[in-house]
Amino acid sequence: MKALPILSILLASLLYGLMPAVPNPDRNSEVCDNALDDDGDGLVDLNDPDCDCPQVAPISRIPNPSFEEQDCCPTNRSQMNCATTWIQASTPTTDYLHACGWLGWPDLPPPLPFPDGEACMGFRNGRPGGNNGGGPQPNWKEYAGACLTAPLRAGVAYRFEFHVGFTYRRNSPPTSIVFFGTADCNNLPFGNGNSDFGCPTNGPGWKELGSVSISGANQWILKEINVIPEEDIYAIAIGPNCIETPLDMSTYYFFDKLVLAEEREFAFQITAQGHPCSEDFGLSLPQNDTLLYQWYLNGVALLGETAPLLESVEKEGDYQVRILGPNSCRITSVYRHRIPVGGNQIRKVICEGESYFFEGQDLLESGTYVDTLKTANNCDSIVRLELEVIGQATDTVFARIFEGESWPLGGRAYSAPGQYNATLTSTYGCDSLVLLILDTYQIYIPNAFSPNDDGRNDRFTIFTGPDIREVRQLQVFDRWGSLVFQSETLPLNAAGSGWDGRVKGKEAPPGLYVYQATVVTIEGREYRLKGEVVLVR
Repeated sequence: MKALPILSILLASLLYGLMPAVPNPDRNSEVCDNALDDDGDGLVDLNDPDCDCPQVAPISRIPNPSFEEQDCCPTNRSQMNCATTWIQASTPTTDYLHACGWLGWPDLPPPLPFPDGEACMGFRNGRPGGNNGGGPQPNWKEYAGACLTAPLRAGVAYRFEFHVGFTYRRNSPPTSIVFFGTADCNNLPFGNGNSDFGCPTNGPGWKELGSVSISGANQWILKEINVIPEEDIYAIAIGPNCIETPLDMSTYYFFDKLVLAEEREFAFQITAQGHPCSEDFGLSLPQNDTLLYQWYLNGVALLGETAPLLESVEKEGDYQVRILGPNSCRITSVYRHRIPVGGNQIRKVICEGESYFFEGQDLLESGTYVDTLKTANNCDSIVRLELEVIGQATDTVFARIFEGESWPLGGRAYSAPGQYNATLTSTYGCDSLVLLILDTYQIYIPNAFSPNDDGRNDRFTIFTGPDIREVRQLQVFDRWGSLVFQSETLPLNAAGSGWDGRVKGKEAPPGLYVYQATVVTIEGREYRLKGEVVLVR
């Protein structure tokens, strides 16, 4: 009779966990879908080698598809040669961006983060005027190319998936991306050094394999081109379309994560549903009733997420799916979810005493100010303001003029040596004070000379001060315009140089002669002097 209460206590203890748990014979094995470290090795689910499954992911036939492998760290533009195996296909040069060094043009920033890793490629489509002093170049087309690790075979269906990055909307207008192919790797590079060559098909050996239109701003967009080549393709080039693009601004785009494989290899690949900043953003895989799905974030199982569609994805990170079949286990490639952050840079100049409204306040001082706004897609957009306040500053201008010249300043012209004050209004409407210190170049040219060998004024020459670097030429003409004397590079301030009053070894008759000379100032400015001189005997 007394055994019954004891039995009840034992049962209650088992139910409420008071008794030691029964040892689990499989406690040294990792359970791969419970978000726990079952074997105590500090590794959870897919992060544990116990949960290793073959990956179901297309292997790109483009070598170094995300530009991560490098032969050098880029320090400036036009260094595509730093990306291992990539070839600068066109004479207009593409740019290699890598976090180890150069990350692009300051006024054309790439959207961050990159789709895969720390590198990407940048390229232009057309170039405006003003580059190296030239006019617009509508056929300035920048392409990168590569020899494939395995050729595309004729008649086989392939898919080319790639990410295109857009900077500011005005610099990355809607465009078309074109995928070109050739049967011979020796066709890389193309264009024979001609920067206006245009696209690859303007030369022999290249074919357009496909194209796609695309638009965006401050973001990366995934696109695909499907192709069935008519001949075996051994090398590719990617970039803008062949249409001439006359522009008045710099256009710029980016490439990253270029996957080229047979179409069937893309069957189970995670795709995005909606905009990554929207509340209903999700991820999905193709539906198959014979398969079991389990979603993971950074290798740890998302409990209860066992459908092909993962709804309301909010956290950034690396998403994967384990797919179980009757006799198989596969892991998808990583989908790296990063919420894009846009950006815009504003430079504003105001005058002292004025203010600029930003971030809900009136700014009065120079500096850098940052504000975060929300875009239409609920993404953060960081606005960076560089504000400069111009006060009433005083600048000093030192200037020299030749006799007979004048120096313009503040609506007036000054022709006499001296110091002058003026108030100028800048293009921003701010006043500034300018002190002009004006002087004349020191040049003395005698108006007469007497070549009688008495040691005084025997030669007609030019005397200069330290602000004249060279008397490049001196010519003397008679009253009929005939050249009677010419000297190239006359020695400075040498009394024994210049015209000795002779013409072809004979004494020239006394009278009026005309001269002209070219002098070079210490600033490198050339100036021509002319006047009259009297020869006295």
